[in-house]
Amino acid sequence: MGGVKRLGVLGGTFNPPHLGHLILGEMAREQLGLERVLFLPAGQPPHKEDETIITPAQRIAMTRLAIGGNPGFAVDNADAYRPAPHHTVTLLPVLAEAYPDYQLWLLLGGDSLRDLPAWHRPGEIVAQVQLAVLPRPGATIDWDRLEEAVPGVRAATNLLEGPSVAISSTSIRAWAAAGRSLRYLVPEAVRTYIGRNALYRA
Repeated sequence: MGGVKRLGVLGGTFNPPHLGHLILGEMAREQLGLERVLFLPAGQPPHKEDETIITPAQRIAMTRLAIGGNPGFAVDNADAYRPAPHHTVTLLPVLAEAYPDYQLWLLLGGDSLRDLPAWHRPGEIVAQVQLAVLPRPGATIDWDRLEEAVPGVRAATNLLEGPSVAISSTSIRAWAAAGRSLRYLVPEAVRTYIGRNALYRA
C-alpha cells in the first residue's frame, strides 16, 4: 500500500440507516484494511426525488446513533448540505480535497453496482476510486453488459465476502408506516429515535 491510508466512503439517504449499511461498512473495513469508513447522508439524491425524505438533520442524527460504539466509523456531513444535485461523481473530488492523504474506496451493495450505468457520469466515478461491493440477494451482475456500459468497472471492483442481507430503507419505512416492529432491522438506538420522533408513520 506504500503507506497510503485507505478511507471507505458509504453514501446514501440513510432514511433510515439499517443493519445492512453497518454490515457493508464493517466487511469493507476489515477486508480492505480501511483506516475508517465515512457514512455520508445525502441531501436530496436526484434519483430519489419522488420519495418523502425526512430532513438531513434527522438522518444525520440517526446515522450517528447507528454507528455509535464503532471507532472505525464516522459521519461526514459533506454531502448533506452542499448545493444540489447530489451526485457521487461531484462528491468524490470534495472528499479527495478534504482527505488528501487517503485513497478513497466507494462502498456499494450489489444492487447499486448493477445499477451503476444509470448513475450520473459513472465512468468518471470508476476513474476516481476503487469500488468495494458486497453482493446482495437478487442482484445479479451481468459483467459483460456492465463493462460495456462503464468501461473499467470490472478492474475497479473488489468483491467483499460476507452475509448478504436483503434489508432496504424502503421496506423499513413501509413496515414502520404499518405499525410493524423494526427490532433487529435497525440498531436499537435508531429504532428508539424513530419511535420517539414518530417518523414514517402513515
